[in-house]
Amino acid sequence: MTSLRIVMAQVNPTVGDIAGNTDKIIAAVESSLSQYSPDLIMFPELVVTGYPPEDLLLRSSIAHRVERALQRIAPHSQHCYLVLGYPRYIDGKLYNAAGVFYGGRLVNEYFKQCLPNYRVFDEKRYFQEGKETLVMDICGVPTAISICEDVWEDAPTSKARAKGAQLMLNLSASPFHAGKQIEREALLAQRAWQGRMPVVYCNLVGGQDELVFDGASMVVSAEGELIARSPAYEESLQCVTAHWDGERLRFDEGQVTDLKPVMEDIYQTLVLGVRDYVNKNGFKGVVLGLSGGIDSGLTLAIAVDALGADRVEAVMMPFRYTSSMSIEDAAAQAKLLGVEYKVMPIESIYDSFMATLSDEFAGLPVDKTEENLQARCRGVLLMAISNKKGYLVLTTGNKSEVAVGYSTLYGDMAGGFDVLKDVSKVRVFELARYRNTLSPAIPERVITRPPSAELAPDQKDEDSLPPYSVLDQILERYIERDESAETIIAAGYHRETVYHVLRLVDLNEYKRRQAPIGTRITERGFGRDRRYPITQKWPIGD
Repeated sequence: MTSLRIVMAQVNPTVGDIAGNTDKIIAAVESSLSQYSPDLIMFPELVVTGYPPEDLLLRSSIAHRVERALQRIAPHSQHCYLVLGYPRYIDGKLYNAAGVFYGGRLVNEYFKQCLPNYRVFDEKRYFQEGKETLVMDICGVPTAISICEDVWEDAPTSKARAKGAQLMLNLSASPFHAGKQIEREALLAQRAWQGRMPVVYCNLVGGQDELVFDGASMVVSAEGELIARSPAYEESLQCVTAHWDGERLRFDEGQVTDLKPVMEDIYQTLVLGVRDYVNKNGFKGVVLGLSGGIDSGLTLAIAVDALGADRVEAVMMPFRYTSSMSIEDAAAQAKLLGVEYKVMPIESIYDSFMATLSDEFAGLPVDKTEENLQARCRGVLLMAISNKKGYLVLTTGNKSEVAVGYSTLYGDMAGGFDVLKDVSKVRVFELARYRNTLSPAIPERVITRPPSAELAPDQKDEDSLPPYSVLDQILERYIERDESAETIIAAGYHRETVYHVLRLVDLNEYKRRQAPIGTRITERGFGRDRRYPITQKWPIGD
């Protein structure tokens, strides 16, 4: 009977920072060796470059930069196997590779066979498919190497089993969406049963633009039972021990971190998305408009949890239609969370704009133009603060508003990151209530009052939109499930309402193209997931 000690090194690389990522890999190796004396340390997919590197893969210098990184890493494998991911050029073709290092050198390589090319993935744009299955002896155990999507398909596991594999190592970069972890665990159990061998799955962690990788690396036994689960949303090193009798590999029970409830999962994803976007892009802090409404209230709470109150500034920019309730609630929340808080009235700025435009607007009726101008005054102030202080402007539009264009270009859409871009209005309320279970953060009146943009007297969102409980269901069916108008109507929704909503979604694609990015939490967000032409004549709702 021999033992095999494996460390799952769940790390948070930065895309393109090959030297910094290499430092992080080496530090994780040294820490693992000192803590656990492992036989093998495995890292996530493309950990050397970060994931997804996108068109950085087309840069002519990437091959020699990666090669320099591997030359730095190799000496740290003198007495321990290292398995890690990187891009590899061979004969002018690029592969998504996993390298096995031992004895101070690269001893084997595997090339990803199944390249995802759907939703947020476009690997076929860059990589060639690998053709060979790799099963190699590691400490006497016939071990297969696979990369992410390889375990989502049947063939790689079947081929590995046919070549005698008794253990599968899977290097992954699997981004979060609500419910994803349950899908992963069911899938790994299925693959373990199929291959009659344990699966060790090491996932990336961290935010990369609109994607968040949530970690939660795992070990599943040959019987499909969960043996270990690393923490989500944080870097970690977890050592698991297996015993090999020459015929069968069995793992000791490892640390199994509890799964989080759905709202906690989503909230932590949003927090990590903000933290890594701000920090990896070098912003000193963030600034946002705090209106006294629930969207900005939730955004403020997320920002404080991500960065700390000392790196967050909130600005109330009242106008003649701003209620005293909004002013009071914004001030109360800013004090509650301890952020820097400013009040900057926009009435004089608005009046100056209107005076300048008086000749241009002469004889024309008042309409949405004047409402939009209020939002644009606020956008100018926030961007000025951003420029002067090196702060990122967080916008506060939710997915429901982004979908139907209930927002103002160069106004409330002005900024660098939209925290709630993939969060429906109904879910905004759920997240606000969840956040308040942790500690007081959002005044109760902010959650219970009817939503309003306060751009006109006594304005309510539902004056121009269906109730959010209805709107969000229609939007989910149209955007996330790709259902047609008639399918949605057949499910019991009012015909005129459905066509009105779908028309708004289609007409406002031009706005979404100019909107800031935001963290993806659903299976179909606006951004990498959904790419529709702006100029098109496709029938509405078909």
